[in-house]
Amino acid sequence: MSTAVHFGAGNIGRGFVGLLLNEGGYELVFSDVAAPLVDAINAASEYTVHEVGEGGVDRTVTGFRALNSAEDPQAVADAVAAADVVTTAVGPTVLKFIAPHILAGLALRDPAAPPLAVMACENAIGATDLLRDEIRAQAGDAWEAVSGRAIFANTAVDRIVPAQPAGAGVDVTVEPFYEWAIESGPFGGELPNIPGAHFVENLEPYIERKLFTVNTGHATTAYFGAQAGTPTVAEALAVPEIAASVSAALEETSALLVHKHGLDAGELADYRATILRRFANPELPDTVGRVGRQPLRKLSRHERFVGPAAEAAEAGLPVDALVAAIGAALAFDDPEDPQSVELQQRLRAEDAASFTASVTGLEPSHPLYARVERVVAERQAAIGSDAR
Repeated sequence: MSTAVHFGAGNIGRGFVGLLLNEGGYELVFSDVAAPLVDAINAASEYTVHEVGEGGVDRTVTGFRALNSAEDPQAVADAVAAADVVTTAVGPTVLKFIAPHILAGLALRDPAAPPLAVMACENAIGATDLLRDEIRAQAGDAWEAVSGRAIFANTAVDRIVPAQPAGAGVDVTVEPFYEWAIESGPFGGELPNIPGAHFVENLEPYIERKLFTVNTGHATTAYFGAQAGTPTVAEALAVPEIAASVSAALEETSALLVHKHGLDAGELADYRATILRRFANPELPDTVGRVGRQPLRKLSRHERFVGPAAEAAEAGLPVDALVAAIGAALAFDDPEDPQSVELQQRLRAEDAASFTASVTGLEPSHPLYARVERVVAERQAAIGSDAR
């Protein structure tokens, strides 16, 4: 039986990537560092993925086990060495910590075995490339010997998996919609069997359509919702002014996608409408706090706001709504989120120019820089910062 090792046994791992791999006939081996989660998975013989909303069904997953990579790295390496597929859903910043486990598995892998298919399923452009580069750097001189034992393919993934209800155990609640696009080129025609995933020659338009529509729109809704005091994303979108602000931001990212990739404007309009319906799903209790967390990362140079806004500004396209969304992100003040706390502290401690350059990575000469610096200064004025 084919085996898939998935790093990150959280809700996305169990409710999306692991589910599709299971439906492809793979025996699932989850790897995680959270001992209670690992124990809970190993105590279960099956778990259910509950799709809530129009067209949703329950799907049962069987044939899985979990390993604690912190306590038993050798077992993880052995599993990787024997696997057909390795996937991740850990967050881009965590990839460097799982690279050693994959490297150790590749070192143990039979050179005569078919190459291992490695796919990082993260909300980032080129996440698998980042993972491969981490493995290469850690391998050093050994890279040449092990590099032929794996195929690294970038992916674009999309499924809303909200914070889970209390007492759900290892069951997962998700929305019915999902998309998993995988670049086909690295496989040379020998594609892994993953029902529901689709393989494409050029992944970049799919990644950017997703990041600049789903991720930009989700975060925009959360930040305007937090300002308005609405607890959930669905409730935020029910406020006409917020819905208009989100729609305007996504019209700007769509204009960039048309300009950059030649995507069809009509199809993008339909895609935007689908995304907004998904966000408005009242059965997804997604809070603005969960979606808005880590604002410093989300305001960085190649993320969901500054990334598309910078390219749009360079092309002379409108960015007013995206800049307004950046302003809303700057107002995200959640004492439970460490990055939000740091964001507000830095707004008080740094002048507008220094903050803009360090957080967004924009050069002062960039056409977007002055626009962002202005909303930074406006936020600093609103909170009475002495640094502006």
